[in-house]
Amino acid sequence: MTTTLPKPRTRRVRVAASEPTAQPAVQPEAPGQLSDNDMYDRMVSAILDHRLPPGTKLVEDKLAAAFGVSRTRVRPVLVRLANEQVVTLTPNRGASIAQPTPQEALEVFEARRLLEPRLVELFIANATDADIAALRTCIDDEEAARASGDMRRAIRLSGDFHLHIAQAAGHQTLGRILRELVSRTSLILMTYSPSHAQTREEATACGCREHRALIDAIRLRDAREAPRLMLAHLARIESQLEFTPPAAEAPDLAQLLGGA
Repeated sequence: MTTTLPKPRTRRVRVAASEPTAQPAVQPEAPGQLSDNDMYDRMVSAILDHRLPPGTKLVEDKLAAAFGVSRTRVRPVLVRLANEQVVTLTPNRGASIAQPTPQEALEVFEARRLLEPRLVELFIANATDADIAALRTCIDDEEAARASGDMRRAIRLSGDFHLHIAQAAGHQTLGRILRELVSRTSLILMTYSPSHAQTREEATACGCREHRALIDAIRLRDAREAPRLMLAHLARIESQLEFTPPAAEAPDLAQLLGGA
């Protein structure tokens, strides 16, 4: 007699659906709001225009209100500027415009002397007649600004002259580095340029003449003379920096302490 064994029961196990992985909240830019790049460009422009001097406190609430964004949108911009050494971030004290030391100033000019002759060579190789004309326009505007006494605009246009060469040279990496160096140079000039106005005006005038000589060499496609002129131009600017404050005149003790 054959015994038939019962079939084993199959136990169905209900598997619960896994919970979706939580994604970090991303704050999209509201329509019409400034982008991070817009905020960055505005701050760099203010530095190049000498409207944000070294040591200026950058209060996040005030920046957010000025840009019409939240504080969380401002912080990445400050971090980016800090990475470029244009802003200083101090724990428990917040952010401020960097105050370059004499050593940092020398390093910035050394870096520019290494980069800009090469950028001039590339500009000569790649620039169009329109690019050269744009440089001439930049110098014309700089001279007009100096003549009207608008030294902030004159200094800004002087920096734009160098940035235009970098842009038209077609080397994105060197151009990006030079943009950072030009921003830091603006802080250096605000900190260590001669204090008296006449010297500042003379320095800007010299800069215009040197820029015009440089353009003449570029127009002739002289790949030896143009880099040499660029080096001489940067060396002259660096030589005018005053790292030691002028000595204060000795007070007249008789006048200060004498009787009326």
